[in-house]
Amino acid sequence: MKICHVITRMIVGGAQENTMLTIRGHLEKGHEVELATGFSPGREGKLLENARYGTFPVVEFPDLVREISPWHDLKAYFALKKYFRNNRFDVVHTHSSKAGIIGRLAARAAGVPVVVHTVHGQAFHPYQSRLKNRLFIFLERFAARYCDKIYAVAQAMTDQCVAAKVAPAEKYMVVYSGMDTAAFDRAERDEALREKLGIPPHAQVIVTVARLFAQKGYEYVIPAAEQVLKENSDAHFLFVGDGPLYDTLIAELKSKNIAGNFHFAGLVPPAEVASYIAQADLLWHLSLHEGLPRAVVQALAVGIPAIGFALDGTPEVVINGETGFVTAAEDVDAVAEKSVMLLNDPVLRRELGKNGKCRVLEQFDWHRMSDILEKEYIDLLAAKR
Repeated sequence: MKICHVITRMIVGGAQENTMLTIRGHLEKGHEVELATGFSPGREGKLLENARYGTFPVVEFPDLVREISPWHDLKAYFALKKYFRNNRFDVVHTHSSKAGIIGRLAARAAGVPVVVHTVHGQAFHPYQSRLKNRLFIFLERFAARYCDKIYAVAQAMTDQCVAAKVAPAEKYMVVYSGMDTAAFDRAERDEALREKLGIPPHAQVIVTVARLFAQKGYEYVIPAAEQVLKENSDAHFLFVGDGPLYDTLIAELKSKNIAGNFHFAGLVPPAEVASYIAQADLLWHLSLHEGLPRAVVQALAVGIPAIGFALDGTPEVVINGETGFVTAAEDVDAVAEKSVMLLNDPVLRRELGKNGKCRVLEQFDWHRMSDILEKEYIDLLAAKR
């Protein structure tokens, strides 16, 4: 098959890694694959510079931008439509809301036989204005008419879309986001890496793996950390990721006189993320808006329990009392309480981590995801022909 994936930005992020591993799997099966994307400026990195996923054409469309911009959006639509028509793809698979809306319309208008989309995270959610939600729901409903299937990285994504009447339930399928689970399974504590990060040898560490970005819950991480430090002054916190909040976070930590307990790893190549998570005892995922948190799955694959808010796909992997704990959204007190309990109970911590590892190693292996999507493409294409 000749396949094209379309995504708004190729920053270092979960949706992007999901896309690249799908491409890698299909290249290894002998398919012809291309990637269409917008530019990726800023501190959030460029995934294609941080890892190798195979050799394939990457075409950048400067008008495919993240923000709503009628002029750029219209230009991106016509550019993509021409690109799809000239290259005669069998399958166009879009990712992320913006590329999903423009890409699906352009692909169908260009006569692409199979058009599919993956929901990595909702464009509409409770922590956004009602007006924006109405707009995005309208656009998602409209775009859903122009594709054959919609994949979701968590059942929660499907349920939310069906409830919003984006499309009927039968148009959706859950395909859990794949990753290199084997690399996380074999990751180990590395004293040299801890020393490089400035973490004391025997310190207990809570890690977050997320862009330093407004949607990733850092406004809850700092207050929760303050409460943990009141009970355990030797606790340390590791931030894996970079982004526009870096300077703000540094300034806040200095103003609170707790900067010495925080360590910034910066942008870490995907192949090395497992090593950084393995230096921790517990992972926090305090985002208010996520599809299925890859960082949680990665921590569980290492054997580390997680604590997160009971939102979106998080409860599908953080099983309360089995692989970690979920709390009510924005409940900083509960996050701190559960964290202190786990830091003080190494037996429970190991048990939850072991349970998590057993659950995710096979279910989230990237080969499984790639094979499921390949079969989907083949079946949909056969039905069209």
